[in-house]
Amino acid sequence: MTVNHVDGADRGDIMLYALSTCVWCKKTKALLDELKVKFSYTNVDLLSKEEKAEAMEEVRKWNPACSFPSMVINNSTCIVGFDEEKIREALKG
Repeated sequence: MTVNHVDGADRGDIMLYALSTCVWCKKTKALLDELKVKFSYTNVDLLSKEEKAEAMEEVRKWNPACSFPSMVINNSTCIVGFDEEKIREALKG
């Protein structure tokens, strides 16, 4: 699966599953940039058919509704949607 990496402060393992056309996904990326945290992301809609299936299987584990954005933190927590308060709380250093 194609994954992009953004450098920043290490606040744990952050994986963002997003769509390239989603306003809320863009807001989530912008917030992570603003917080200057290191994170990885994939734009699921831009993946190949096989990669998309793999990504959706991963998203489904954390968010059965398969909605975006889905942000998995340290393979233990998933924040679904753009919830600025929850994201700030989860990533505060």
